[in-house]
Amino acid sequence: MGRALALARTQKGRTGENPSVGCVIVKDGEIVGQGVTSEGGRPHGETNALQVAGSAASGATVYVTLEPCSHYGQTAPCANALIEAGITRCVIAVIDPDPRVHWRGAALLQEAGIDTVIGEGAEEAFQINADFFGRF
Repeated sequence: MGRALALARTQKGRTGENPSVGCVIVKDGEIVGQGVTSEGGRPHGETNALQVAGSAASGATVYVTLEPCSHYGQTAPCANALIEAGITRCVIAVIDPDPRVHWRGAALLQEAGIDTVIGEGAEEAFQINADFFGRF
């Protein structure tokens, strides 16, 4: 989670109205993909990390600084992309306060049988995106 938080800090203030989300994908003790929300807010950190990891994401653990989105907007839901990639565990720092996502992304992961852990690195993740959290 430390690496995901460090990635999120690099884009703080550069993601438009979207939060800066860091995502690291680990398999067999090795980082197979990592990403952060792109400038302007898209693609999201999970999408960027999955693109790097490719098929290596299957069976991996994902560390993400904010609950993966679960709604269709300008992009498809990151929670669905993680499920489709075949991850087996997702460690989420904080739940997204946006009512379109709030607990829905985590629920989708859990319903898909993915071991989902919430709270690791929560304080720092909240501080990185304090402006985003303040809007809700």
